[in-house]
Amino acid sequence: MNISKTLRGRAATAVSLTAVLAIAATGCGDDGSSSGTEGSGKGEITFWDNNGGPRTEIWTEIIKDFEKANPDIKVKYVPIPIADVQSKYDTAIAGGGLPDVGGVGTAYLANIVSQEALEPVNDRLEKSELKGKLVESMVESVKAAGGRGDDMYSVPTSANNGALWYRTDLFEAAGLEAPTTWEKFYVAADKLTDAKKNKFGYTIRGGAGSIAQALDAIYGQTGITEFWDGDRTTLNDPKNVAALEKYAGLFKKTTPAADVNNDFTKMVAQWDTGTIGMLSHNLGSYQDHLKALGEDKFAGIPAPTGAGDKRVQVSNPVDGLGLFRSSKNKNAAWKFIEFAASHESNSKWNESAGAIPANTEAAKDPWISKTEPTALAAKALTDGSTTIVDLPYHLPDWNNISKADNEPEFQKLLLGKVTAKAFLDKMADELNTAQKEWKELGNG
Repeated sequence: MNISKTLRGRAATAVSLTAVLAIAATGCGDDGSSSGTEGSGKGEITFWDNNGGPRTEIWTEIIKDFEKANPDIKVKYVPIPIADVQSKYDTAIAGGGLPDVGGVGTAYLANIVSQEALEPVNDRLEKSELKGKLVESMVESVKAAGGRGDDMYSVPTSANNGALWYRTDLFEAAGLEAPTTWEKFYVAADKLTDAKKNKFGYTIRGGAGSIAQALDAIYGQTGITEFWDGDRTTLNDPKNVAALEKYAGLFKKTTPAADVNNDFTKMVAQWDTGTIGMLSHNLGSYQDHLKALGEDKFAGIPAPTGAGDKRVQVSNPVDGLGLFRSSKNKNAAWKFIEFAASHESNSKWNESAGAIPANTEAAKDPWISKTEPTALAAKALTDGSTTIVDLPYHLPDWNNISKADNEPEFQKLLLGKVTAKAFLDKMADELNTAQKEWKELGNG
């Protein structure tokens, strides 16, 4: 059933007229209310990259390949910084200017679906050469995140996974074992720290994107394997509270003080150029580390094991490409999606990003086994050694709750202005309310 538009993301109500006009100028579409048209399959389409900057080079290459294979179609590329993606989509839905195709991650997919902005792709996929060639677990993740049963609102292109990156040279010099358990992680964080010499054992994410990393750390330590206990979240379970107290307690003790404001870009750059022992970030930063440090000075491993020697981690968003309902040339837009998700393009994109391909043929390509962090992550996700705690991507307000509403609160926690219990209780209350509203609309 259709989700009421009263659950649209709150970011949509906060945008300014300037932002509306800026986005409208870049798009070739309408707002989300238009049903668009199939179009001629020729002409220009607009594509929004949801990680503009880091992925601009590889998308430029894929677009060039696509235009060569489809000379009657031109792709207008618009890079959107990852931190601005949801607000840009919300702004365009409210004021006009949506693209034909856009990168859409499962973390904010439900928000866009609830605003009726995306076209279901089930029928198109059924008739496509992609049928049967997409990793089933990623397909299921996309369906679940959309929140509308078997309807599919994005074609998956990649899955990322969290990695604990560590400086092998620093660990060896200190006589430390690889941080494969949380106990070893905390020992290493302490031993590698000498604040007077500007050496730290770990860099903690305090700026944008901090919540998912913190949740990964607390569920990983406690071994709690479900996000929901009935209709209430396990987020503020006393075990999670204790784990968060320990994790947040690293700040300024074994981490730089600047971490309180660091997003992933600053955090990765700081780790690559300094003398910090460990960094929690996904596979996407592999190429940055390789360029900065060389392959002999670092390694990336799956999340440490915790209670009972179990590895538990929270789900990482599945990235994909969405076809926008308002597109005036859906035929051409779908051709681009098919091309980008095909074996060659999907393999090329994921090798560049260090991510796990959604195309089953690309997932078998040799480069994966040669890229150790990606190979280890893929193995951990498929060999039964890892339990995934599914974050509630199905809630249209999840991205707002986990970002705008609580990232500032996490900074207060690091600075000692709120307790771990108060932080988790606040976020849990918001999630319980959102889940109740979602179910009242006939879902679940």
